[in-house]
Amino acid sequence: MRRNKLLLILMLVISWLSLLSFGKSSFKRFLPVGLFSVFLTRLENGIAHKRAWWWWYEKLHPKLSGSFPFVWGPFMVGSMWILKFTYGKIFRYLIINVIIDSFFTYFLIDKWLTKFGIASLVRMKKIQLSLLLFFDSLLLYGFQFFAEKIRGHKSR
Repeated sequence: MRRNKLLLILMLVISWLSLLSFGKSSFKRFLPVGLFSVFLTRLENGIAHKRAWWWWYEKLHPKLSGSFPFVWGPFMVGSMWILKFTYGKIFRYLIINVIIDSFFTYFLIDKWLTKFGIASLVRMKKIQLSLLLFFDSLLLYGFQFFAEKIRGHKSR
């Protein structure tokens, strides 16, 4: 169990350390969409908990779910990185998201999270999770699009 907690904490820390090379202006530009991804993922985790779509077995703290490092780490930071490199190129953005989301759904959940007893899908099929993550990526891109319009930024 200690190993699982250490892996989750390292995942969170490494995600945030990657932002050291992100750039200050890019950080300011993409932080709102990162925070929106946190809001969206936390909302989905709440619904998933009630409907038993997936289950987090590992907890970092009695009041802190094992989903916390994923939500505030790879999901938030990863969304910011993906948008930094693909914003303005919607098809590239969608392809990158499908690849990363498929890796998460079909490899990470099956081969790592379930195997180590961290989390697993319960009442949701992998294809349903893939579609949910794809829908999330559309929402994040739309959020960034409207944020850019409001701020007057031009896409690359």
